[in-house]
Amino acid sequence: MPAVRRRAFHALPVRVCHWINVLAMVGMVMSGWGIYNASPLFNFTFPLPLTLGGWLGGNIAWHLAVMWALAANGLFYLIWGVVSGHFRQRFFPLSPRAVGRDLGLALRFRLPHQLTEYNAVQKAMYLGVLLCGVLLVLSGLSIWKPVQFSGLVALFGGFDFARYVHFFAMSGVVAFVVIHVVMVLLVPKTLPRMIIGGGGEEPSNER
Repeated sequence: MPAVRRRAFHALPVRVCHWINVLAMVGMVMSGWGIYNASPLFNFTFPLPLTLGGWLGGNIAWHLAVMWALAANGLFYLIWGVVSGHFRQRFFPLSPRAVGRDLGLALRFRLPHQLTEYNAVQKAMYLGVLLCGVLLVLSGLSIWKPVQFSGLVALFGGFDFARYVHFFAMSGVVAFVVIHVVMVLLVPKTLPRMIIGGGGEEPSNER
């Protein structure tokens, strides 16, 4: 009979990247809201206490400073996730049918929460927020350096449209964070595992 060994469900690189992302995204979103307020896309602005930087120059300075930390952290996570097999193991297989099934169960509050694997809705949300992250980077480069990255600007359909893509990608990340926090509040035992790793059981060939 194979032995059972303990393993951390959230590996150390995942936990480190997660908490760096928490701090970086707070800085990016708050400074980004300040930049948005200087030239709103819609008929509203964000309250000043929810912005970072105090004025447009300060907003931009914070946004660019935090951007490098977020970009480095995201690049490391993407490379490690592919090389280590983390993405393949955690986010796949995934199908529209599985997402629809688990979403229906979730809406009826019947979706079981397993600490050792993600359900289809979680997988789709994590992949979706990764896609939002990619769009944020590409559209952000288009807005930051529209002349140097004129090809990207054209790909987005122009500078103004790149701003809309950036705004909605940011909104997608914020929506993910809100849902994520709500789920942690509903299932608080998931939080310690993102701090200390926790553990799950898997078969081992060791005798």
